[in-house]
Amino acid sequence: METFTHSPPLAAFATDALAGRPVLVVGAGQAASDEASLVGNGRAISLALARCGAVVHCADRGPAAAHATVAAIEASGGQARPIVADVSDPASCRRLVDEATQGGPLHALVLNVGISDRRPLPDITPESWDSILQVNLRAHMLCAQAALPRMQSGGAIVFISSLAARMAAGRNPAYETSKAALSALCRAVALEGHARGIRANIVAAGLVDTPMGRAASQARPERGRMPLPFGRQATGWDIAAAVVFLVSDAGQYVNAIELPVDGGLGQGIALAPHATS
Repeated sequence: METFTHSPPLAAFATDALAGRPVLVVGAGQAASDEASLVGNGRAISLALARCGAVVHCADRGPAAAHATVAAIEASGGQARPIVADVSDPASCRRLVDEATQGGPLHALVLNVGISDRRPLPDITPESWDSILQVNLRAHMLCAQAALPRMQSGGAIVFISSLAARMAAGRNPAYETSKAALSALCRAVALEGHARGIRANIVAAGLVDTPMGRAASQARPERGRMPLPFGRQATGWDIAAAVVFLVSDAGQYVNAIELPVDGGLGQGIALAPHATS
């Protein structure tokens, strides 16, 4: 299978698009990886936003993960601060917004949080179902609810969702249900925020080559053998580019949509031939 070159595009992000604007990224850390260049969605999003001049509040349940993302941002000349919070706890959802808004209202909130236990329908227990929706849906509602009154006019909220919201694989119905429900939540948030010019959108990721993505492929080897558009999985940088667009002024008239970042996989496009001139 031919693969196409794709370089991490930090230098491609405009350095003043979000100058001085405070942004809260929930799920800003990443799982450990043996490959130093492998970047998760949350860290890529945070680095890209900082590259565009945003002041990034990096929230994660793991202190080491949050601090590592902040260190990476500061090493590249950006501004960031860590927040440690477990969004499965409703009080933590409110507290992390309190911490992020101590210096003033937010320009943007990015919710990059999701868990899965990969149980098929016959094996789901009420406890496992509730724990997944607790993090993947309730936490998003609580964070958006807390943030909306503390956001600048013209701000934006972005929910990171998944192609799984529309394509059932039969192995993970609790996760798929939680991601599908984000669509309705996004519309409700967009409706609530529109009077103040606050937008809400979804980035729906396809297969992404991240530490968590590789762990999923190890658990389900056929995931890594799928034919893919352009001969590769997405990267965290692809997800980050979509987020930057949606929270910047370039996306100021884009509202209540689901933006797929899947190379067309959700539309049935598999391995595409390489175009030559």
